[in-house]
Amino acid sequence: MSSSVPSSSEIVHRAAVLGSPVSHSLSPVLHNAGYAALGLDQWHYLSFDVPKGQLASFVANADPSFQGFSVTMPGKFEALQVGDSVSGRAQMIGAANTLVRRENGWFADNTDGDGVLGALKELFPQTSKQLEHVVVLGSGGTSRPVLWALGTLGVSTVTVVNRRDRSNEWAPLAEAVGLNWRTISWEDKVPDSDAVISTVPSAALLGHERRVAHAPVLDVIYDPWPTALTTQAASNGHRSVGGHVMLAYQAFGQFTAFTGKSAPESSMWEALEGVLASRIA
Repeated sequence: MSSSVPSSSEIVHRAAVLGSPVSHSLSPVLHNAGYAALGLDQWHYLSFDVPKGQLASFVANADPSFQGFSVTMPGKFEALQVGDSVSGRAQMIGAANTLVRRENGWFADNTDGDGVLGALKELFPQTSKQLEHVVVLGSGGTSRPVLWALGTLGVSTVTVVNRRDRSNEWAPLAEAVGLNWRTISWEDKVPDSDAVISTVPSAALLGHERRVAHAPVLDVIYDPWPTALTTQAASNGHRSVGGHVMLAYQAFGQFTAFTGKSAPESSMWEALEGVLASRIA
């Protein structure tokens, strides 16, 4: 456990982020800022280190005061199985990042796609241009909500760059949301596109930044920030946004699901930016 737990007499409702490692998570910053902005004094958001394979046990033994959990890696695939009911998008993506306590048990959802949609909105703030071709770097678990979001936006073509072909894992999702896709290796020429979305650690991109940063970039990494990829994109004259933007937009939906109240987005965003600015300083 990475946060002290207030007594039940002090806190009526709780939520938390579950994962391993989780100490770096900025989800508590976002949610607690939201509670403060709305005067939800009886709400508190915590973080717990929950290793792979232990999520189901942790959730089953959670105190009744916990109304919801944000789930990060390595628990997202387990979270889907924990749900007594599952949203259509979580089922399609094949993972859940949100568990909400309901009268009939835990409801599993996935707001990561909302995070991607919000980040792309920030990446293209002053244009209604339709994204036609997007390059996605990596094909692991993080790529799944990216593909879902791109399908939602009506993107026609996706090129997935990866070290090995894992299309059998995500092809059903891509086809279900109407994407035309192809895979290439890191050694192949990366085609021109309307945007580049990186879902891989910065170390995996080492030495490839110059040739892939040929368009506006969404990089899911936010610590450390800026990344070499976004720095290269800026050098090439392109805008970029980071994973902190995704984090904020996926948290807004979770906040509402947990509390039943609209997320105070500006207050949550201001708190997140404050922490990131202090880290950079």
